[in-house]
Amino acid sequence: MTLEPTATELLKEIYGTVPPVLADGIAELISTASASDAKAGQPQLWTERDVVLITYADQIRQDEMTPLATLRSFLIDHKLQHLIDCVHLLPFCPYTSDDGFSVIDYLAVDPLSGTWGDIAALGEDFTLMFDLVLNHCSQQHEWFQRYLVGDPEYAEYFIDQNPSEDLSEVVRPRSLPLLTAFESNTGTKHIWTTFSEDQVDLNYANPNVMLAMIRTLVEYARRGARIIRLDAIAFLWKEPGTPCIHLRQTHAAVQLMRYILDQVAPGTLVLTETNVPHDENISYFGNGNNEAHMVYQFSLPPLMLDAIHHADTSILRDWLKDLKPPTDNTTFFNFTASHDGVGVRPLEGIVAPERVERLAEIVCNHGGRVSTRQKSDGSNSPYELNISYLDAVADRNQVPAAEHSRRFLATQAVMLSIQGMPAIYFHSLVGTPNDQDGVVTSGQNRRINRHKYDRSELESALDNPHSLQRRVFDGYRRLLQVRSEQKAFHPAACMQVIDLPGDGRLAWIRQHGDHQLAVLVNLADEPKTIAAIEIPQQLRYDQLAEEQLQANAPIELRPFQVRWLTSGK
Repeated sequence: MTLEPTATELLKEIYGTVPPVLADGIAELISTASASDAKAGQPQLWTERDVVLITYADQIRQDEMTPLATLRSFLIDHKLQHLIDCVHLLPFCPYTSDDGFSVIDYLAVDPLSGTWGDIAALGEDFTLMFDLVLNHCSQQHEWFQRYLVGDPEYAEYFIDQNPSEDLSEVVRPRSLPLLTAFESNTGTKHIWTTFSEDQVDLNYANPNVMLAMIRTLVEYARRGARIIRLDAIAFLWKEPGTPCIHLRQTHAAVQLMRYILDQVAPGTLVLTETNVPHDENISYFGNGNNEAHMVYQFSLPPLMLDAIHHADTSILRDWLKDLKPPTDNTTFFNFTASHDGVGVRPLEGIVAPERVERLAEIVCNHGGRVSTRQKSDGSNSPYELNISYLDAVADRNQVPAAEHSRRFLATQAVMLSIQGMPAIYFHSLVGTPNDQDGVVTSGQNRRINRHKYDRSELESALDNPHSLQRRVFDGYRRLLQVRSEQKAFHPAACMQVIDLPGDGRLAWIRQHGDHQLAVLVNLADEPKTIAAIEIPQQLRYDQLAEEQLQANAPIELRPFQVRWLTSGK
């Protein structure tokens, strides 16, 4: 079978040649998909109704139901299928550690979460997003076990690195050893383990590894994944003597995966997860048509915390001014919280180091933790703030529930308003506080924001109309309901930031075709006004407050208020 020139060139970029096993395997995938998977024309990539919910497959449990079925039941019972379009299931495969990111079998569903049938049922009410954990697998994966016993088929599936070689240039995401010693039938192996000793890095210099993961990628699309998240993709290719991050082979690998999905499952979106400084992050857009459809907006979560806690929106304002995806076929994946903490590397070059240190202090004062990474000089620096985003924006011991919810929902309204596709972490939706017990029992900082609920526990927490959790849940659903009706929130809608003083105020205009909407924000704890001349006169109806504002008059903003202004109801 003949491979298309695009794929051939990408294989040469990665390997310097065209490995026959990859050429044949990719050509077979494309040929077998032509009749059953490929669709005529290019589907619409996204609309203003696209909102993603990030959740674990076993997020909620109840008797007599699998967790996946319980999750679906909870979402449907609370009518969230009308407010959320896509459910991002964090890794749902059998695993040994890291809450799913240490995969034992990529093509199985963890029986403790449910079945492929449960996932298909969820897909009847929502579109789906899957994780492809492609940098590493569990040391209990069959591939690694067969590697250790000397099976020649798997002899090159992992990286046995000479520990005496200078690896000081390698960028480290965590303060853990880069190499882990394993005993095998042929002696001690020093295996590359970027993230932990249980997460052994796959060797993509072996074309068989690349083919195995491409087949997994295609299978996920066939199983209903509309969006596929490429986890930790920046570290994919290893080359001692280099930083081993963002290498040209890695970018070519993403382009190859995008090309194959475009052939076998048009409309499947590629999302790269690269928790790095902003300019490095957006490099995964490629030329705007050949690499990721979406990149995470990693700078947004810490920038909003910086703005609130320093009473200064100037840095956030200036950063928003520069946001623009390269083409209409790309957009940002906006979020404030996820299963991980709030990364601070995306603040590099944007926020002064002393302000980052101050932010870390505030998080600790609010009951959070700070995780560090090892730099090339051997020193450690803050890498991630581990805290519930709800507790990150305010100290629940100092701020009343009503004000706390207003502060938090203001940050969420900002996230929902900027250009891109919004993603909401389950714990942000339901207002989960810091899980201190989870940190203590696991010894892992990230467990502070990964609480797993019994359904009766969750429903009880949401029953009290005056509780912080209920205020957040109700307020969030209101934001989503109003947002879904605004065509100006289409991901392709342009965004023009208004140059206001950085004293807590922010404002921008979103426009898509004839649809226009002004976003006005006050992230300060005192009232603010915005001069009438700053906002187009026809935009005077506040969709959130259901209030008609007076023309030619200053627009008032209460502390932590967000207005979405249109020309009418």
